[in-house]
Amino acid sequence: MELEDPTMADSTIKLTVKFGGKSIPLSVSPDCTVKDLKSQLQPITNVLPRGQKLIFKGKVLVETSTLKQSDVGSGAKLMLMASQGLHQGEGPILKEASTRPISRTVVSDKVDQRKPSVLVDKNRTDRWKATGVIALAQANLKEIPEEVWDCGSGVRVLDISENFIKEVPAKISSFGSMQKLFLQGNGLSDESIQWEGIASLKRLMLLSISHNNLTVLPSAMGSLTSLRQLDVTNNKLTSLPNELGLLTQLEILKANNNRITSLPESIGNCTFLMEVDLSANIISELPETFTKLRNLKTLELNNTGLKTLPSALFKMCLQLSTLGLHNTEITVEFLRQFEGYDDFDERRRTKHQKQLDFRVVGSGQFDEGADKSW
Repeated sequence: MELEDPTMADSTIKLTVKFGGKSIPLSVSPDCTVKDLKSQLQPITNVLPRGQKLIFKGKVLVETSTLKQSDVGSGAKLMLMASQGLHQGEGPILKEASTRPISRTVVSDKVDQRKPSVLVDKNRTDRWKATGVIALAQANLKEIPEEVWDCGSGVRVLDISENFIKEVPAKISSFGSMQKLFLQGNGLSDESIQWEGIASLKRLMLLSISHNNLTVLPSAMGSLTSLRQLDVTNNKLTSLPNELGLLTQLEILKANNNRITSLPESIGNCTFLMEVDLSANIISELPETFTKLRNLKTLELNNTGLKTLPSALFKMCLQLSTLGLHNTEITVEFLRQFEGYDDFDERRRTKHQKQLDFRVVGSGQFDEGADKSW
């Protein structure tokens, strides 16, 4: 992708930015500041400007300097380094991850070659039926094997994470006793999942669909009324459905590293929520209904556009002891103006001290990075 304005062709310089194993060609004005260049790189890399370090000839470029002042000319090659966590959306562009295939070599060496391989599959199927647990993570699967569907309604756990599966069919509804479903890391799109099948899993308590390419969660999600944990991190979601409020048993919600701009007011109905992670999204405010989350203990809002919090958050959420606000515009001085902040701060300090005591007693070493959240 090359950014170039034809009208400025005579007064632009061509340079290359190396990042995550990829080369990003750019055409910019020599009078462009380093800060402006970082802003141009944000939509390409998903790294926030404040998390970027541009290096040229072994030196970190100063934000206020122009490229000309930094001796960056046409043909220059810059290196971009990103601070961990300082990105929005689906995360920084890195080298394409490859799944780690499970080696079958050892197994095949032990199997009598005179016996048909179907016996191995039969044994596996019998084990699945006996335990109710189907574990097929990192197995280089392109589709869910037919033998999985033969396991019947006794299946409690299905883990098909980190494969190349492109379809989750409606017949997944046949697993009426399913409690845990792991679909993360398959590159699933919105069209890949027939949600009516998942929505019928009334006993489902954990759903992990992180690290996929989903842009929307359907209203059918509201049917999963037994859900305790929902992980939708590292997708391309711009919002969460209003039906989220129907998940009244939900305890953990992880939706960090998406493109979420706002949250539904109905989240206030999820009164059992204890942990919420909305970091690395584009949200600028939280609904006031957040104050109804009386069991909330951990709230992570790092790397967001937040400028304020619900006014009664500390007053009403009396269990809250961890609040992550790194790389937002909210300061400690600002928080001190909120009613109930002193009590929150005391809980935070007490929890932090317990963590330090545990680290010292458990390992004999002091962990300087123990307190990374408010």
